[in-house]
This record gives sequence, C-alpha cells and structure tokens, in this order.
Amino acid sequence: MIQLPLSKLSNVGTTIFSQMTQLANENEAINLSQGFPDFMPDSELLDWVDSFIKKGFNQYAPMGGMIGLKEEIARKIENSHQAIYHPDSEITVTAGGTQAIFTAIATFVKKDDEVIIFEPAYDCYEPTVELFGGIVKRFEMKTPDYEIDWNAVKNLVSEKTKMIILNNPNNPSGKILKENDLQELIKIVEGTSILILSDEVYENIVFDGKQHLSICKYPELKERSLLIASFGKLFHITGWKIGYCAAPKILTDEFRKIHQFNVFSVNTPIQLALAEYMKNDDHYTQLNQFFQGKRDFLRQGLANTSFDLLDCEGTYFQALKYDKISDKNDFDFASELTINHKVASVPFSSFYKDKLNENVIRLCFAKKQETLEKALENLSKI
Repeated sequence: MIQLPLSKLSNVGTTIFSQMTQLANENEAINLSQGFPDFMPDSELLDWVDSFIKKGFNQYAPMGGMIGLKEEIARKIENSHQAIYHPDSEITVTAGGTQAIFTAIATFVKKDDEVIIFEPAYDCYEPTVELFGGIVKRFEMKTPDYEIDWNAVKNLVSEKTKMIILNNPNNPSGKILKENDLQELIKIVEGTSILILSDEVYENIVFDGKQHLSICKYPELKERSLLIASFGKLFHITGWKIGYCAAPKILTDEFRKIHQFNVFSVNTPIQLALAEYMKNDDHYTQLNQFFQGKRDFLRQGLANTSFDLLDCEGTYFQALKYDKISDKNDFDFASELTINHKVASVPFSSFYKDKLNENVIRLCFAKKQETLEKALENLSKI
C-alpha cells in the first residue's frame, strides 16, 4: 500500500464546536455550545429571498458582490461608525465571516511573517496563519476581566510582525475594547506597516448602553485594517454563510485577487434580499435590546446557582466559572454537564493554544425562550 502524504494541517482535529454538538446530539442534551440561533429569521427577509429566487436571480453574482448590497453595507458603516467606504472598490461580499478571515490571512501572510492574536481566540485564526507559513504570537487574556496589557503586546511586536488580529466583541469572553485599548493600539502600529484584521461579527450585539468601537472609527487604524463582519450573526442566518470585508482600496484589490479563486462570488438571491431588508435600519439597530433580554434572562436564572457569572458586554455568549462546583478541568466538566445534566457548553481551554484551564465554560443564549427555560431548569439542579 502506498504511503499518502499528510495535509498541511495534519495536527488539526475536529473543532470543539462540532465535538460538543455531537456529544449533545448523542445525549439528547440542550445545545448551548455551538453559536447558532434555534429560532427562525424574520419572515420579511425570507420573503425577499423567495421573491428574488422566483424572479430568476439564480446565477453568478459579480465577484465583489451585488452593488445594491454593498451600498447598504457602506451606508450602515457610515451611520454606525462615521466611516466612509466606497461600495464598489472597498467592500467585498464573502461566504461568511470565516471565509473573509481566511482570505485576508491568505492574501497578506507569507512564510515566517508573525501574526499577533489575543486568546481566548476564535479557532480559525491560528491554523490559517500556520497554513500559509506564518508564526503566531499570542497574548493571553485571563479571567475574570480579560483585559489586555498593551505593554506586553508591544513586546510581541518585531520587524517580522505582519498582522494583528482583533476580535471585538470577543468570542468567547464577551469583552469589548474600550477607548484606551484603541489608543494604545494606535501607538503600537504608528510608523509601521503592520496590518490589522478586525473580526467584528458581533458588532451589533453590545449591552448595557455600551458602545462598539469599530476599528474604522479611527483613521490611523482604518487605513491599515480589514474589517470583517457577518450577516449570520446580524440576522440569525448562520447557515446562509454570508458576510463581508471592508478595507481601503489598496488592500481590497489584493484581497480580491485571492477571493476570486477561493469562492469567486456569493449567493445572488440572498445578496439581493439583504440589500432590500437592510433599508430598514431597525432590523439591526434593535439587535442589542433583543439579545440583552435573553442575556438577562439567563443571568437571572443562574443567579442563585453555584456558578459565578463573568461579565458579558457583548456577543451572545455567557461565560461561567464553576470552581465552586467541581475541580475537574473544563473539558471534562463540560462533557459531564452534557451527559449527566443534558446541557452542552464549550470549555474555554479550547480557545487557548496551551489549553489554559481556569474552570470556565461558555453558554450560547441565542436560543428560544423555551430552550433557555429548559436549560435553566437543568442547571439549577447542579
């Protein structure tokens, strides 16, 4: 038998999200692990999609995206962050946020380039950097506040630093960047050619009257940044896999050189439907209030348990510290929780390269009321 070669990512296994979802399915547990809503999108959006399919818009879209959708994206960014992007030359519609992240890294990261990431980190950053020969430099944010020590970050910067990857609001911690964070970042990149990849897929899910500070609000950062966003998180359509990258033309031109050979173009009728749906700003400006109600319901239901609730400033994830309940590591505890108590979560250690265990798990509250009620009933018995 011939010996076949291994892939470039032979050391990478199945994601923790797939693992926990499979475990939930096997044990008929309530799945609060994977970050997807279990409720329907707005019927108005569904009707728009249906109408464009029936009108015959079923063939390839332009490589960069449908102009009507890109115009609405540009309008949203300007209204939200007072930043201007040219719809046709500086916005690219992508097959979800992850594809946009992959393409941005593939475009700019070469062998031995260094990329700084902040852990806990979304799991696609590191393997993609390594796939293209880059070297990951990590800063570990830790419980309970997940603050960034910018002096320590500065020490990670070298002549080889090509990119800094941000996730704001952060999945899984729910932490948002503050004004001081962005000002410190400006100081670090000033006078360098460092690029910033800003993953802002949860930008419209920020709570308690706090403000999402997008990378594009700061001209010194905007000029070197690729801003990534996702309609999946915005409109409860994670399975539709559609997002976008906004960046200055010089970066967008290079981004599209890879994008055209990656997916080329994205679902035509969905792009047209989103363009119509986004004309009503309420469809996304009310999202904070919608998810804050779910967050508050979950937190109130857990208030009298032995879990310690960490701050949740954004995203639709709640972090829980369980050290008063068990001394098991977070993977074993999350597995036990799924099997014995029928609630699936995600262990925080899976978001760290060295599997840092601080006895913290993540729950997704982007669920129907009855789903959250059933989960709370089970969790309250622990």
